[in-house]
Amino acid sequence: MKGSAPRRSKHRAAAILCALALVAALPVAPGQAARAANGPVAEASRLFDTGDYQQAITLLRGVVAQDMGRADAHYWLMRCYFELGNWDQAIASAERALEFASNESDYHLWLGRAYGRKAEHAGMFSAFSLAKKTRQQFEEAVRLNPSNLSARRDLIEFYFSAPGIVGGGEDKAQRQIEELSRLDPVEAHLARAQFYADKRKTELAEPEYRQVLAAQPRRVKPYYEIADFYLARPDAARVEEAVERAARVDPRDPQLNFYRGVARVLAGSRLAEAEQMLRMYLSMVPNRSDYASHSAAHHWLGRLYARQGKCDAAGDEYRQAIKLDSNNKNAQQALRGLKNCANPK
Repeated sequence: MKGSAPRRSKHRAAAILCALALVAALPVAPGQAARAANGPVAEASRLFDTGDYQQAITLLRGVVAQDMGRADAHYWLMRCYFELGNWDQAIASAERALEFASNESDYHLWLGRAYGRKAEHAGMFSAFSLAKKTRQQFEEAVRLNPSNLSARRDLIEFYFSAPGIVGGGEDKAQRQIEELSRLDPVEAHLARAQFYADKRKTELAEPEYRQVLAAQPRRVKPYYEIADFYLARPDAARVEEAVERAARVDPRDPQLNFYRGVARVLAGSRLAEAEQMLRMYLSMVPNRSDYASHSAAHHWLGRLYARQGKCDAAGDEYRQAIKLDSNNKNAQQALRGLKNCANPK
C-alpha cells in the first residue's frame, strides 16, 4: 500500500523507480549460518524478530568488538540498521559480512536492497551509481544460489523497473521469469502478475494470480501478494478469499489480523472486528520491511473511522501513518479528503 513530488528528469525518475520497490518483493528467510542455535548472535536475531533493533545492535556490536570476523554478526547488524532506515550503516555492515563470507547469497541480496533504498534518497548521479550496485548484488545473489527465489524476484523487478542505462530491460526480466518458472511455477506466475500489474494491465495480471490460487501453494506470502492486488482494485471479496486461503496454510501467521481487518474496512462491514484486528496487529507485530507496515495499518484505521464519521480520529490515524512513512500517498490523499468527512449528529 503504497503526495506529489517535485518533477524530476526522466533519467533520475527511472533510476529512483528501480529502487522504490526493492523491499516489496518476497522477504528472504535468513540462512542457516545466520541463525545459530544459541549464543549472542542467536539472541540478537530473536531480538530482531521482536522489533527490538537497538538492543540487538548493542549486543552485536559487542560480538564484533571481540571477533571482527563474525560474518553472521555483521549480517544481523545490517538487518537491524536496514529496519531503522540507516542505509549507510546497513551497507557498511553488509559489506563487512561479505568480506568474511563472500559466497552467502542472502548477504548479497540484502546489500542490494540497502543500496536500492539509499538510492531513493540520493541525488541523480549517486542514484545511478547505486542502481548499478543494486543490480550487481542481485545478480551475484542469483549466481551464487539460483534457487534463491527472493533474489530472483528482486532481480526481475529491477530489470523491468530500471532503465537500460543502469542495466534494466524487460527482455532480461522475461528471461528471468522463464528460468524462475522451471524452479517454482507459483513464483513465476507471481512475477509475471506483478509485471502486468505495474504496467496497469490488470486484465493480464489477474489470470496469473488466479493460477496461483488454483495451485494452492503451501506458504502464505503468495496469498498476501494476491490480497494486495485486489486491495488496489479494490475488491473486498477477493481480498478476503486470498486471506482465508493464507489462514488455512498458517492460522497463526502474524499478518492475518492486518489483512482480515483491511478486508472488513474495504467491505464496510464488521468494523468493530476490523478495529480490533488492526489494533492487535499494531500492538503485537513489529514494524518490519517484510510485514505490512504500521503506516498502512494506521491508514486503514483512518479509513475505518472516516466511514463511521469519526473525523478527528480518522485525521489522527492518517497523520500517524504519514509520520511513520512520509511517502504514504494513500494517507496523504485521505487526509486531504477529510474535508468531506462529517461527524454524525
